Amino acid sequence: MGKAGIIYNDMKPVAYRVALELQDKLTAAGWEVCMATGISGILGYSRPDSPVCHTPLEKLAPPGFDEEMAFAIVLGGDGTVLSGFRQVAPYNIPLLTVNTGHMGFLTETYVNQLPDAVDRLLAGEYDIEDRTMLLVQALRGERLWWEALCLNEMVLHREPLTCMCHFEVQIGHHAPVDIAADGLIISTPTGSTAYSLSAGGTVVTPGVPVLQLMPICPHSLASRALVFADTEEVMVFPATPNQLVMVVDGNAGCYILPEDRIRLVRSPYSARFIRLQPPEFFRVLREKLGWGLPHIAKPTSVELP
Repeated sequence: MGKAGIIYNDMKPVAYRVALELQDKLTAAGWEVCMATGISGILGYSRPDSPVCHTPLEKLAPPGFDEEMAFAIVLGGDGTVLSGFRQVAPYNIPLLTVNTGHMGFLTETYVNQLPDAVDRLLAGEYDIEDRTMLLVQALRGERLWWEALCLNEMVLHREPLTCMCHFEVQIGHHAPVDIAADGLIISTPTGSTAYSLSAGGTVVTPGVPVLQLMPICPHSLASRALVFADTEEVMVFPATPNQLVMVVDGNAGCYILPEDRIRLVRSPYSARFIRLQPPEFFRVLREKLGWGLPHIAKPTSVELP
């Protein structure tokens, strides 16, 4: 039939159990199955004495995951989904995301709905939704120190997060701006419902080709979220004498020294989500975050005195 993949969170017994059941079902249907945990997509942190720790983006895929793979199924929560896309995005492998966690904002279906979902997947009854990813690079001079694919956001902040920092940010050909804040968030539309939302940023629907710059606790009434075209390259220069920490997708990162700079561009790779029904972003916002729920105390009629 073809080759399929399974990526699971090995910290969750239910994900491992379901992964074995899926392997048996796909193998019985004639598929070659490759199994892996999400561990290779967890990039880890560099250290000041050993800042170069990144693996080339195309080397993160587990054995057997390549261009010949028709699809992969991810079993876990949002963290496993983020890790899974870092593993497979360079090979354009679409992912069916299955929630075995809590929030599951990025997941398409649940474990109790998996048998029907797999049947539809094997029958080809699905669409693919492409989501923007970022390429995040830490540079020292002309040398690349660290890089990662990013589906949600890049965060740059002081360690510990208790003092004001200054950042010089240049977007495309525009003049650099100075921002005084506890940190910076640069997010994709997918990441607009994650840390950026908690920091006061706006929600961006996934199909809009933009990025968002969000200062964290800025020391100015004029420093607010900025939305700009995702065709623009972003350069961030730490205008502070202290060491900073950069975190990508809440999962991995590196230390940033005063002489470093961070480069962000739209990645040539997309996160390809398998959708079993037409994407309905407002429904997800309502179900996961409570956006747009009707006011339960709204009166059905008004009696005049």
